Amino acid sequence: MSFDTLGLSADILRAISEQGYNKPTPVQSKAIPIVLEGKDVLAGAQTGTGKTAGFTLPLLQRLSANPINNDGRRPIRALVLTPTRELAAQVGDSVQTYGRHLPLQSTVVFGGVKINPQIAKLRRGVDILVATPGRLLDHANQKTVDLSQIEILVLDEADRMLDMGFIHDIRKIMAMLPDKNARQTLLFSATFSNEIKQLANRLLNSPELIEVARRNTTAETIEQRVHPVDKNRKRELLSHMIGVHNWRQVLVFTRTKHGANRLAQQLEKDGLTATAIHGNKSQGARTRALADFKNGKVRVLVATDIAARGLDIDQLPHVVNFELPNVPEDYVHRIGRTGRAGNEGEAISLVCVDELKLLRDIERLLKRELPNEVIEGYEPDPRIKAEPIQNGRNRSQPRNQSRGRNQGRASNKPSANAPRKSRSNSSEEKRSQAKPAQRHTKSGNSAVKRPLRSERVQEIPALLGGGFHDE
Repeated sequence: MSFDTLGLSADILRAISEQGYNKPTPVQSKAIPIVLEGKDVLAGAQTGTGKTAGFTLPLLQRLSANPINNDGRRPIRALVLTPTRELAAQVGDSVQTYGRHLPLQSTVVFGGVKINPQIAKLRRGVDILVATPGRLLDHANQKTVDLSQIEILVLDEADRMLDMGFIHDIRKIMAMLPDKNARQTLLFSATFSNEIKQLANRLLNSPELIEVARRNTTAETIEQRVHPVDKNRKRELLSHMIGVHNWRQVLVFTRTKHGANRLAQQLEKDGLTATAIHGNKSQGARTRALADFKNGKVRVLVATDIAARGLDIDQLPHVVNFELPNVPEDYVHRIGRTGRAGNEGEAISLVCVDELKLLRDIERLLKRELPNEVIEGYEPDPRIKAEPIQNGRNRSQPRNQSRGRNQGRASNKPSANAPRKSRSNSSEEKRSQAKPAQRHTKSGNSAVKRPLRSERVQEIPALLGGGFHDE
């Protein structure tokens, strides 16, 4: 099958050809015709398989084929919501690339940067808006956006957008949109938990389910391996592997922002050029870190799960889980940064005794055991006993209490070099890494009750438009 059989216009086909593409991926060949028919879609496909173009191309086709005759400012007709700034920028680039020959205008808004240039673009009028929830609400509060004429809504990385970290912002945004019967809604993600899938079915109008592979699976082009090692020797083993194998480009994941900073500093002392990227970094610092990593100035990029969604690096060869994620689905997104677009990649996890339960959760999600290989000289000490995973500021988070994204909470104290943060800059990434399902967290001497997962299942349908009831 080729793109010209999918019903796309000549102008869009021209832009696709200019990018060197001539054959759609499986998710694109399935999603594009359904979206062009105007149907709601719930689509799950492995990372790196072209999901962004799967909704961008038909979105551009539908808007350009039905222009609005409006003598005033262009109304916003399509809204794409993403959980991170990096993913918003990536989607925005795709809209610009594939819509370059169309009379459509688009822009991207996210926190961490000045809001006035964004306001200026919005005032000139745009057809397509790509946004993170926090900054979009900033614009709504300043009355610089009107979402009442949205025809197409896209939730990219929909599993994260429907989680408790974002759900209240999503509720506010939904209240500004036309009724779900008057718009087309598209939900795309690489992973969907069963409860999110059930909720999504109730949020959409007779949605078409698109799954090009078994849900929550990883690409076959990624070679996955586990190396057991003691926690206090992980950094030593990582430096050893990078040096021995002469890895020139390695993306390394940690659980916390502080851990990412510390590891990057330690790798620098080992003689490896390294930098960290996470939610406490300014947007400028994050952009520079990513650029330096892509162009080879930095050999090792250490990241929190902010980079698990939205970083699209051509032919990234190696991903290392220095620490396993608390949420199994995040493993799929992390290692999906490699093995993209059919390229081969390698995903390695350094696992200590504390993380064996996390590893079992990941293998249960993948429905397979990961190859296990002990590196000579780094054999784990069998006398070491498992300890609870530390959560941020050395607070233990028992595994049976939460499947949430237990990133350490960002300090409220600004760093000396940090600019004064806007609402979105300080809160967007907290939403992205929020703890969605904690029963109780300690605050001083009192316990603060958090929603149970069963309560979340009952709450989300009502939040996203009403009229939904759990049987």
